[in-house]
Amino acid sequence: MIRVLLADDHEIVRLGLRAVLEEAEDIMVVGEVATAEGAIAMAQAGGIDVILMDLRFGAGVEGTRVTTGAQATAQIIASMANPPKVLMVTNYDTDADILGAIEAGAVGYLLKDAPPEELVAAVRSTARGDATMSPLVRERLETRSRTPRSSLTPRELEVLQLVAAGASNKEIGAELMLSEATVKSHLVHIYDKLGVRSRTSAVASAREQGVL
Repeated sequence: MIRVLLADDHEIVRLGLRAVLEEAEDIMVVGEVATAEGAIAMAQAGGIDVILMDLRFGAGVEGTRVTTGAQATAQIIASMANPPKVLMVTNYDTDADILGAIEAGAVGYLLKDAPPEELVAAVRSTARGDATMSPLVRERLETRSRTPRSSLTPRELEVLQLVAAGASNKEIGAELMLSEATVKSHLVHIYDKLGVRSRTSAVASAREQGVL
Protein backbone atom coordinates (compact mmCIF):
# COMPACT_ATOMS: atom_id res chain seq x y z
CA MET A 1 0.00 0.00 0.00
CA ILE A 2 1.35 3.43 -0.97
CA ARG A 3 0.77 5.91 1.88
CA VAL A 4 0.26 9.43 0.54
CA LEU A 5 0.30 12.89 2.14
CA LEU A 6 -1.49 15.75 0.36
CA ALA A 7 0.24 19.11 0.86
CA ASP A 8 -1.65 21.99 -0.74
CA ASP A 9 -3.03 25.25 0.67
CA HIS A 10 -6.32 24.93 -1.23
CA GLU A 11 -8.83 22.55 0.32
CA ILE A 12 -10.68 22.05 -2.95
CA VAL A 13 -7.47 20.81 -4.57
CA ARG A 14 -6.86 18.36 -1.74
CA LEU A 15 -10.42 17.10 -2.04
CA GLY A 16 -9.97 16.54 -5.76
CA LEU A 17 -6.67 14.72 -5.32
CA ARG A 18 -8.11 12.55 -2.56
CA ALA A 19 -11.14 11.63 -4.68
CA VAL A 20 -8.91 10.47 -7.53
CA LEU A 21 -6.39 8.58 -5.41
CA GLU A 22 -8.93 6.78 -3.24
CA GLU A 23 -10.23 5.05 -6.37
CA ALA A 24 -6.93 3.15 -6.53
CA GLU A 25 -6.78 0.01 -4.37
CA ASP A 26 -3.05 0.29 -3.74
CA ILE A 27 -3.01 3.96 -2.64
CA MET A 28 -4.09 5.34 0.74
CA VAL A 29 -4.27 9.05 1.61
CA VAL A 30 -3.03 9.15 5.21
CA GLY A 31 -3.01 12.89 5.79
CA GLU A 32 -3.52 16.44 4.51
CA VAL A 33 -1.71 19.69 5.32
CA ALA A 34 -2.17 23.26 4.11
CA THR A 35 1.33 24.66 4.78
CA ALA A 36 4.91 23.86 3.86
CA GLU A 37 5.75 23.63 7.56
CA GLY A 38 2.95 21.11 8.00
CA ALA A 39 4.37 18.98 5.21
CA ILE A 40 7.78 18.97 6.88
CA ALA A 41 6.34 18.02 10.27
CA MET A 42 4.16 15.23 8.87
CA ALA A 43 7.02 13.82 6.81
CA GLN A 44 9.35 13.77 9.80
CA ALA A 45 6.70 11.99 11.87
CA GLY A 46 7.04 9.02 9.49
CA GLY A 47 4.59 6.60 7.92
CA ILE A 48 4.47 8.34 4.53
CA ASP A 49 5.73 6.97 1.21
CA VAL A 50 4.84 9.81 -1.17
CA ILE A 51 4.07 13.50 -0.67
CA LEU A 52 1.99 15.28 -3.30
CA MET A 53 3.51 18.71 -2.80
CA ASP A 54 2.20 22.04 -4.06
CA LEU A 55 4.91 24.36 -5.35
CA ARG A 56 3.72 27.58 -3.71
CA PHE A 57 1.93 27.94 -0.40
CA GLY A 58 0.39 30.92 1.33
CA ALA A 59 2.10 32.45 4.37
CA GLY A 60 3.37 29.76 6.71
CA VAL A 61 4.10 29.92 10.42
CA GLU A 62 4.97 33.46 11.50
CA GLY A 63 8.69 34.09 11.54
CA THR A 64 9.58 31.40 9.00
CA ARG A 65 10.19 31.56 5.26
CA VAL A 66 9.31 28.03 4.22
CA THR A 67 6.58 28.94 1.77
CA THR A 68 7.48 26.86 -1.27
CA GLY A 69 7.26 23.18 -1.97
CA ALA A 70 10.87 23.19 -3.14
CA GLN A 71 12.05 24.59 0.21
CA ALA A 72 9.97 22.06 2.11
CA THR A 73 11.28 19.22 -0.06
CA ALA A 74 14.90 20.23 0.49
CA GLN A 75 14.38 20.44 4.26
CA ILE A 76 12.63 17.07 4.42
CA ILE A 77 15.38 15.34 2.47
CA ALA A 78 18.13 17.01 4.48
CA SER A 79 16.59 16.10 7.83
CA MET A 80 15.65 12.44 7.26
CA ALA A 81 17.65 9.29 6.67
CA ASN A 82 14.84 7.71 4.64
CA PRO A 83 12.57 10.56 3.49
CA PRO A 84 9.33 10.05 1.58
CA LYS A 85 9.43 10.59 -2.17
CA VAL A 86 8.07 13.96 -3.36
CA LEU A 87 5.85 14.49 -6.39
CA MET A 88 5.26 18.16 -7.20
CA VAL A 89 1.68 18.77 -8.32
CA THR A 90 1.32 22.38 -9.40
CA ASN A 91 -0.01 24.92 -11.86
CA TYR A 92 3.43 26.45 -12.41
CA ASP A 93 5.59 25.27 -15.29
CA THR A 94 8.34 27.85 -15.82
CA ASP A 95 11.91 26.60 -16.14
CA ALA A 96 12.78 28.23 -12.81
CA ASP A 97 9.95 26.39 -11.03
CA ILE A 98 10.77 23.03 -12.60
CA LEU A 99 14.51 23.24 -12.02
CA GLY A 100 14.06 24.51 -8.47
CA ALA A 101 11.84 21.55 -7.60
CA ILE A 102 14.15 19.00 -9.19
CA GLU A 103 17.22 20.57 -7.59
CA ALA A 104 15.48 20.37 -4.20
CA GLY A 105 15.07 16.62 -4.66
CA ALA A 106 11.55 16.10 -6.03
CA VAL A 107 11.23 12.80 -7.89
CA GLY A 108 8.44 13.99 -10.18
CA TYR A 109 6.70 17.10 -11.46
CA LEU A 110 3.08 16.98 -12.58
CA LEU A 111 0.70 19.75 -13.60
CA LYS A 112 -2.68 19.96 -11.87
CA ASP A 113 -4.57 19.62 -15.15
CA ALA A 114 -3.16 16.11 -15.66
CA PRO A 115 -5.87 13.46 -16.21
CA PRO A 116 -6.71 11.22 -13.22
CA GLU A 117 -5.05 8.13 -14.66
CA GLU A 118 -1.83 10.08 -15.16
CA LEU A 119 -1.90 11.24 -11.53
CA VAL A 120 -2.38 7.69 -10.22
CA ALA A 121 0.41 6.38 -12.46
CA ALA A 122 2.67 9.22 -11.31
CA VAL A 123 2.11 8.36 -7.63
CA ARG A 124 2.98 4.71 -8.27
CA SER A 125 6.06 5.66 -10.28
CA THR A 126 7.20 8.17 -7.65
CA ALA A 127 6.80 5.55 -4.90
CA ARG A 128 9.24 3.35 -6.84
CA GLY A 129 11.67 6.27 -7.09
CA ASP A 130 11.23 6.61 -10.85
CA ALA A 131 11.33 10.13 -12.29
CA THR A 132 7.87 11.26 -13.36
CA MET A 133 7.29 14.31 -15.55
CA SER A 134 4.16 15.55 -17.26
CA PRO A 135 4.61 15.62 -21.07
CA LEU A 136 4.73 19.44 -21.13
CA VAL A 137 7.39 19.58 -18.42
CA ARG A 138 9.46 16.89 -20.12
CA GLU A 139 9.27 18.81 -23.39
CA ARG A 140 10.42 22.00 -21.65
CA LEU A 141 13.42 20.25 -20.12
CA GLU A 142 14.37 18.63 -23.42
CA THR A 143 14.11 21.97 -25.20
CA ARG A 144 16.25 23.55 -22.53
CA SER A 145 18.95 20.89 -22.93
CA ARG A 146 19.06 21.58 -26.67
CA THR A 147 19.71 25.30 -26.10
CA PRO A 148 22.60 25.43 -23.63
CA ARG A 149 23.43 29.09 -24.31
CA SER A 150 20.17 30.22 -22.72
CA SER A 151 20.27 27.62 -19.93
CA LEU A 152 20.40 29.75 -16.82
CA THR A 153 21.47 28.33 -13.49
CA PRO A 154 18.87 28.14 -10.70
CA ARG A 155 20.50 31.15 -9.00
CA GLU A 156 20.50 33.15 -12.24
CA LEU A 157 16.82 32.31 -12.66
CA GLU A 158 16.11 33.57 -9.14
CA VAL A 159 17.89 36.83 -9.94
CA LEU A 160 16.00 37.19 -13.21
CA GLN A 161 12.66 36.53 -11.52
CA LEU A 162 13.35 39.37 -9.10
CA VAL A 163 14.44 41.63 -11.96
CA ALA A 164 11.13 40.84 -13.68
CA ALA A 165 9.34 41.81 -10.45
CA GLY A 166 11.02 45.22 -10.59
CA ALA A 167 13.59 44.71 -7.84
CA SER A 168 16.80 46.77 -7.80
CA ASN A 169 20.24 45.16 -7.47
CA LYS A 170 20.28 46.16 -3.79
CA GLU A 171 16.84 44.61 -3.22
CA ILE A 172 17.85 41.43 -5.06
CA GLY A 173 20.98 41.17 -2.93
CA ALA A 174 18.98 41.55 0.27
CA GLU A 175 16.41 38.96 -0.81
CA LEU A 176 18.97 36.37 -1.89
CA MET A 177 21.61 37.31 0.69
CA LEU A 178 24.14 38.27 -2.00
CA SER A 179 26.40 41.30 -2.36
CA GLU A 180 25.49 43.84 -5.03
CA ALA A 181 28.72 42.91 -6.83
CA THR A 182 27.59 39.27 -6.99
CA VAL A 183 24.18 40.32 -8.28
CA LYS A 184 25.86 42.36 -11.03
CA SER A 185 28.03 39.37 -11.91
CA HIS A 186 24.94 37.17 -12.23
CA LEU A 187 23.32 39.80 -14.47
CA VAL A 188 26.37 39.86 -16.74
CA HIS A 189 26.10 36.08 -17.18
CA ILE A 190 22.34 36.31 -17.74
CA TYR A 191 22.77 38.98 -20.42
CA ASP A 192 25.45 36.90 -22.14
CA LYS A 193 23.38 33.71 -22.14
CA LEU A 194 20.28 35.48 -23.43
CA GLY A 195 22.21 37.62 -25.91
CA VAL A 196 20.86 40.92 -24.54
CA ARG A 197 22.26 44.12 -23.01
CA SER A 198 19.61 45.36 -20.61
CA ARG A 199 17.32 44.25 -17.79
CA THR A 200 14.22 44.90 -19.87
CA SER A 201 15.54 42.91 -22.81
CA ALA A 202 16.60 40.05 -20.54
CA VAL A 203 13.11 39.76 -19.08
CA ALA A 204 11.48 39.99 -22.51
CA SER A 205 13.84 37.36 -23.99
CA ALA A 206 13.35 35.01 -21.05
CA ARG A 207 9.57 35.24 -21.33
CA GLU A 208 9.76 34.66 -25.06
CA GLN A 209 11.76 31.46 -24.47
CA GLY A 210 9.49 30.28 -21.67
CA VAL A 211 12.14 30.73 -19.02
CA LEU A 212 9.88 33.06 -17.02
